[in-house]
Parts: sequence; structure tokens; C-alpha cells
Amino acid sequence: MFVRVGGVAHHVVVEGGGPVCVLSAGLGMSWFDWDPVVPLLAPHRTVVRFDRPGHGLSAPAAVPPSAAGEAHRIAGLLDALGHPEPVTVVGHSIAGFHAEAFARLHPDRAAGIVLVDSSVEEHARTPAAPAVRTAAARGLGTLLAAVGAPAALGPAVRRATVRLSRATGGDPADAALVRRVYATSRVMRGTLLENTHYRAVAAELLALREERPLPPGLAVTVLAAPDGSARWAGRQRALARRLDAHYEAVEPSGHLMMSDRPDVVARAVLRHGPGQRDA
Repeated sequence: MFVRVGGVAHHVVVEGGGPVCVLSAGLGMSWFDWDPVVPLLAPHRTVVRFDRPGHGLSAPAAVPPSAAGEAHRIAGLLDALGHPEPVTVVGHSIAGFHAEAFARLHPDRAAGIVLVDSSVEEHARTPAAPAVRTAAARGLGTLLAAVGAPAALGPAVRRATVRLSRATGGDPADAALVRRVYATSRVMRGTLLENTHYRAVAAELLALREERPLPPGLAVTVLAAPDGSARWAGRQRALARRLDAHYEAVEPSGHLMMSDRPDVVARAVLRHGPGQRDA
């Protein structure tokens, strides 16, 4: 189905029943990247998957991304779907920023957050000239579209990225679906725009941490895929301490943990719910 939020048509898939959890994938990823997790959750949860603007099947972004904008997007999607109750938000990679921002800006609507190998930026600063950066990203997108790069390279880049981000094999997604999504200039442009504003979103989240505390007793889980990197494990542990979260190192797993270890992701989500806290 498609739901309009902020004037943009968002692709949304809703399955299962019970307390609501929202799944948001990382940069350039799509709703179907959560496919291995959904069968483990749907018997127990109402699972909401959506594509951010310019991702998956959603329409292009009307404005550049921001931490507050992504938090409000999640709230707007839930409003449109008729779910005013508290929910668990699961954010992978850059969407970890969005999940945390949602809990800080909509504390009465957050039952818990699960950060799946979340992006971590301890000292991010807002880059100068955001309008120039947006124009540059859009200009590059136009140039690449004009030379046919999305159709020629998009699916192959997707496949290579997934292979490099997993510990247990290649891309499990259906080849026709990958072509349908990643051969489009829309998805390439959406990925470029979101990547361009990555630092700004990270810096905005750091400011929110100082201004908007997490709701008391919020269940937070940090799932990390160290993959042999002590430095990455240390940064993820520090994030867990900062958020007073349950920490779990997931091995073997690459960055795309929902493909490598859907069991661990599902178990973390199922620990969350009304009246529940991490142990």
C-alpha cells in the first residue's frame, strides 16, 4: 500500500497482529531487506515496514532528510495507519539515528527501540552550506541518470554492497525485484541525497541528546556486528552505555544483520512491548 505523509507517497507493508513494531532499513536499502525477520515477528507483532522517500518504491523526497523530519515521518505513518499506541521502532544503520530521534521527540509513542548495527557518530558537526550540498547531490543524480548509470549499474551495485555487508553469502533478494527498484534513477537520487546529509542528521541527533531525554524506563537494545573489529565493538558498547541500553554482540554477522541473523533481531524485538523492559 501507499500512504501519503508530508505530501510524499510512502510504500508501506503491514503484516501480522499484536503490538506494533516499525522496521526501517539503512541507507539505500528497501522493505524486502527485512524479509527474513518478518516471519519470526508476524505471529506476535503487527509489523510495519516502509521505504523512506527515494528508497524502495516510495516517491522522491520533497525536502532533504533531517533527524526531526525522519522522527516525524514515523509518527505520521503511524497516524495514517491508525496506530496511536506506543510502538517499538527498529532502525538499521543510519535508521538507528531515526529510531532514537523518534523516541526523543515522541516519547509517549515509544515502547522501545532496537538499534541494528546502528550508525555511530560521536563528534559530528553540521556541514556548511546545506543548500549547496543538496544542489550538488541532485546535480550528480541528474548527470548519472542522463548517462544511464542507474539501469546499467544500479542492480550490480546493490548486489555487491549486500555481498560485502554480509557474513554468510550473497544477496537473497529476488533478482526481478532488485532490478525493479535499483535500476531506477529515483532510488539512486534518494540514496545520494540521504548520504549527502548524513553528517547533518548525526549532528542534529547529538543536539537532541542534550535537549530531549529518552523517556524514563524505555527499553533500548543495541545489536552490534563487530565482525572482528574491536574498535567498532567499542563504539557500539559506548552507544549502549550512553542510552542505558542492553548490548549484544552478534557473531557471526555482517552489517546486514537482518539477513545474517534474523533470529537475533526478532528475539530483540520480541523482548520489547508495552510494560516490558530489557533484562
